[in-house]
Amino acid sequence: MKNTNITNFRKDIYELLEQTIKYNEPINISTKNGNAIVLSEEDYNNLMETLYISSIPGLKEDVMKGLKEPLADCVAEDEVEW
Repeated sequence: MKNTNITNFRKDIYELLEQTIKYNEPINISTKNGNAIVLSEEDYNNLMETLYISSIPGLKEDVMKGLKEPLADCVAEDEVEW
């Protein structure tokens, strides 16, 4: 995570935002009233999706159970009905 203060952020906003978008590196901006974090849209969407998936009861346990299942016992991708 890149750290900067509000003065430098204002001065370099275009470059900092372009780097955040290109490299998905969050920016921690410190001010006298506290800090703020800037994320790329991709990182934000990934975070929201992770929170959503984590909120589904039992899903984590199902995934962990599936990871332990031998591939030979799994259904082939082309046989799955979506």
